[in-house]
Amino acid sequence: MPTMIRVYIRSGLIGLLLACCFVAALLALDIAHLRHLVSSSSIGWLAVVMMVMFNTIVFAGVQFAITIMGQAEKQPPPDRGKRVSRIRQLAAVKAPAVEGRKR
Repeated sequence: MPTMIRVYIRSGLIGLLLACCFVAALLALDIAHLRHLVSSSSIGWLAVVMMVMFNTIVFAGVQFAITIMGQAEKQPPPDRGKRVSRIRQLAAVKAPAVEGRKR
């Protein structure tokens, strides 16, 4: 299996785990009375499934972005103790003139 597919699947699973923990914390702490709304409704389970699903999408995307951006090549730090002259020498270049050229 290609490396990027493995990274994407792993990010999705981590996102699912984080989403389950997040929704469980929302319901356990009864934030915005979500636990009451879910438990008093006949289709409250659907709300929980949707919260887990949509939070999985968000957390998996963030996890994947962090993983991809962490793979960037590190730039070496600039030399701060040494003065490096970056003046380039100009060289004379002869170019033949084209006669009869119209503008």
